[in-house]
Amino acid sequence: MEKNEIKDSLSFDIIEVAKNIAKEKGIDEMEVIEAMEMAIAKAGRTKYGFELDIRAHVDKETGKIGLYRYQEVVEDIEILPSEERINKINISDLKNKSLKIGEFLREELPPLDFGRIAVQTAKQVIFQKVKEAEKIMQFNEFKDKVGEIVNGIVKRVEYGNLIVDLGKGEAILRREELLNREVFRRSDRIRAYINEVKHDLKGPQIFLSRAHNNFLVKLFFQEVPEIYDGIIEVKSVARDPGSRAKIAVYTKEKSIDPVGACVGMRGSRVQAVVNELQGEKIDIVLWSEDIATFVVNGLGPAEVDKVIIEEELKKIDVIVPDEQLSLAIGRKGQNVRLASALTGWSIDILTTSQESDRRNEEFKNLSQKFISLLDVDEVIAHLLVTEGFTSLDEIAMVSLEELTSIEGFDENLSKELIQRAKICVEKIRVENLSKLKESGFDDYLLTTRLLDTDQLLKLNENNIKTRDQLADLSNSELIEIFRDMDQDKADQIIMDSRKHWYKS
Repeated sequence: MEKNEIKDSLSFDIIEVAKNIAKEKGIDEMEVIEAMEMAIAKAGRTKYGFELDIRAHVDKETGKIGLYRYQEVVEDIEILPSEERINKINISDLKNKSLKIGEFLREELPPLDFGRIAVQTAKQVIFQKVKEAEKIMQFNEFKDKVGEIVNGIVKRVEYGNLIVDLGKGEAILRREELLNREVFRRSDRIRAYINEVKHDLKGPQIFLSRAHNNFLVKLFFQEVPEIYDGIIEVKSVARDPGSRAKIAVYTKEKSIDPVGACVGMRGSRVQAVVNELQGEKIDIVLWSEDIATFVVNGLGPAEVDKVIIEEELKKIDVIVPDEQLSLAIGRKGQNVRLASALTGWSIDILTTSQESDRRNEEFKNLSQKFISLLDVDEVIAHLLVTEGFTSLDEIAMVSLEELTSIEGFDENLSKELIQRAKICVEKIRVENLSKLKESGFDDYLLTTRLLDTDQLLKLNENNIKTRDQLADLSNSELIEIFRDMDQDKADQIIMDSRKHWYKS
């Protein structure tokens, strides 16, 4: 066989190899040919010099390999730094006068005699390029599957982390994303939730989780047709992965019991999820728009006597019978912690006796406050607290008729209490304003009628002491500070504080 025939045979083999690799890896044939061109160019630079601009070209039809040196055409090579001149050529030195400045002179080089080192180098370049193409294909395959459950096989275990074969790519399941005490070995089948697909320095990476809240949700999507069809809605989830979980469900359909539908006949549906989660106990809770009802449901199976809501603090006190305390709190506080996470509210558990003791203490402290500030005896103070008064402001603002209606309170006594309360409130207000002024509050904040003293104290807590600082706030930030303020009131305060900005 002649030398040229050997070369043609080699070229044909390269195209066949490219097709086979592309088919085997499921990537574009052009990606493989591009990798081959890079490999041949690298081998060419090894022979002719690494500083040269050498490029290879594989004809996609015939498979013919061409190796070329490229030189950029410039007007005056002498003005360039010496290190940049090697891949440049003066336009005056060209034989081909059709080339213009900025174009490239292409000079064909003799075909390479692929030695052992050159072949090994080419193989490494092709392997790396194909691997990169595989990763990009893998990223494109899974980037839109975030939030789905996938099945895979454990390929290997590295320091407790699992490398999972998904068929069309590999994924990582970190140790902390496994359930408690869960152990997988090589070749084990596994189901997991695609938590994240990202592209970093290591290339595209797929991250799985079995501890994510949404893994539990997606399992219910698979097991409960009513959830899949959107008839039943999953409102919130709280989990201690591998131990216990609470899931809140709701439906607008009056004829459907959402909890019963999720449990299934004889518990078949929820049991399928429990089995997948290695025995994780699951409480299915009926969601309610009424937070008190929702919290009571979320604390199940514990019984609740009553709840006390503090909306501003987003806190709720739950009173349970003494014998229900341990059940309501749960082992290591698990039940109340999950209920709090499920509802988004801070929950304090008190027994009936504890609540009674606390109420008595509050009654005593409030009575003592009225005795001290209003200069009244214990009986009157107790009557005021019993009637529901909790502050001097309430007494100062109450109508004479309402206060007189309390048994044992005549008109003279009622007038005197209201007067004393008003004097005391005003005294406290003046003292607070004086303290605020000393702390740096400007005249606008101290004199505006849009803010009362309590609101000024809240501004002080948030280090807002000047008109400009108030004006810089958005209405949503102001509502966040005052909690109970409505949108219109917040808009009015903000706009008034900004008036000086628009004056000429």
